[in-house]
Amino acid sequence: MKKCAFSILMVFCSFSLFSQDRITGVQFATRSEVIAQNGIACTSQPLATQVALDILKSGGNAIDAAIAANAALGLMEPTGNGIGGDLFAMVWDAKTQKLYGLNASGRSPYELTLDYFKENGYEKIPSHGPLSVSVPGCVDGWFELHNKFGKLSMPEILAPAINYARNGFPVSELIAYYWDRNARILQKYPGFEEIFMPGGKAPAKGEIFKNPYLANTLEQIAHEGRDVFYKGEMAQKMVDYLSAQGGFFTMKDFEDHTSEWVEPVSTNYRGYDVWELPPNGQGIAALQMLNILENYDIGSMGFGSPEYMHLFIEAKKLAFEDRAKFYSDPDFNELPIEQLISKSYGKERAKLINQNRAGRNYPAGEPDTYNTIYLTTADKDGNMVSLIQSNFRGMGSGMTPGKLGFVLQDRGELFALEAGHMNVYEPHKRPFHTIIPAFITKEGKPFISFGVMGGDMQPQGHVQIVCNIIDFGMNLQEAGDAPRIQHTGSSQPTGEKMTDGGEVTLETGFSYQTIRSLMEKGHKISFANGPYGGYQAIMWNEKNKVYYGASESRKDGQAAGF
Repeated sequence: MKKCAFSILMVFCSFSLFSQDRITGVQFATRSEVIAQNGIACTSQPLATQVALDILKSGGNAIDAAIAANAALGLMEPTGNGIGGDLFAMVWDAKTQKLYGLNASGRSPYELTLDYFKENGYEKIPSHGPLSVSVPGCVDGWFELHNKFGKLSMPEILAPAINYARNGFPVSELIAYYWDRNARILQKYPGFEEIFMPGGKAPAKGEIFKNPYLANTLEQIAHEGRDVFYKGEMAQKMVDYLSAQGGFFTMKDFEDHTSEWVEPVSTNYRGYDVWELPPNGQGIAALQMLNILENYDIGSMGFGSPEYMHLFIEAKKLAFEDRAKFYSDPDFNELPIEQLISKSYGKERAKLINQNRAGRNYPAGEPDTYNTIYLTTADKDGNMVSLIQSNFRGMGSGMTPGKLGFVLQDRGELFALEAGHMNVYEPHKRPFHTIIPAFITKEGKPFISFGVMGGDMQPQGHVQIVCNIIDFGMNLQEAGDAPRIQHTGSSQPTGEKMTDGGEVTLETGFSYQTIRSLMEKGHKISFANGPYGGYQAIMWNEKNKVYYGASESRKDGQAAGF
């Protein structure tokens, strides 16, 4: 029986991730890259991609298109995002030739304290319900982006999403699958079933779904501005609903909400500047991993080799120990960001890796003083947007207020309840965040706008994309379609500690010989479908003056241009 199982495993792992052969292209690509001159959009839902293109064709720019696509995705892919969640973005502005960063994440309620959790016996913040909710930052993020860079009016930008919400759209396959899974858990919360389970069930693939409540909400936001959401009747509806469910929000929590324009941070990886946003997000984990990996000749090892995969896994473990200790709201802590992403620190951390053996535990360094959507757009003038937005845990907290048409996020779950921890729960504080947009420049010019959605997978995915393109010479589409590695079980910003080295989950496509070699090094290996993220990317080709677009096949997405 064991021999049979191993034989099946050998056959299973010997195939590439996708079985079809291609006449042109490369080993893993499922399709050719999209190439366009005038504008391009890559999102996780084809109708949202078309919305972005329609905005570009009607005279809007990449920023307008990104907002419009995000609004459409909040309707069409509520399993990953919506206006009840937070937003982060990077914008390459062609006029100033500069990269801008926006942190549009919300804060915890003023009136909820750490003592409340301790006095009521909580060891961690619940995944669902009112205690995990933080103020949703998405709408304010839209208006910050629009005020700084937008071209069309907000009524024009939000019109496509409003139209689809009122008249309906056919639900796509993967989204229908996750919708059903979320609905089983969240249907017990007031308001959820009425909006998201027409006829008492989640919509199936191909069924037409309408959300007139969301249409009304978006229409009001479009015409009355962000204040109607944070200072008007919508905010009051959210406060009243959460209070009725045992929450602690007041109008002051919404009235005091602000987004923050931040300076992106970078490291140079083999001649390419890779950009991330600083904490409270986890983007610098990708930079830390790259600084460790740069100490090795990854390219000569080859994609899928046990040598490369082992180094990648160990670099992730090292970076995530620092993530667990340091990554938090910089308004509450002095964070050693510059030191954490320095080359010298990366070299020191690399010395801890045993190239022949998996590490069971790593200490955090001492430097000197779950579903999401990602989209990217670009326009004819050279503007590029890298945007990520999420509810956390798919459809969020389950809190579905006042017939507004959306679910509130549960990002507050990611606070620690350990006194003295940098990410400990405090009033009016931003929790540690998993969602991270990314960007690459080359010699000060835009090169790639990209992201890989999916919780702890995101920095791991970013690093794999960078290595696939820079070290292994893959094209933009192949870099996303190539099989992925995910290490789980690292220490977490919520206080959990890594035990016994964690576990490595591998996607179909790695050889049996590689898997056996990793096991011999002491890695625990498992296999699973699905937890590997979702990638979208746009590359600017300076020589031909064209954009390349890619959207991986793990999602329902589409890259398209004109």
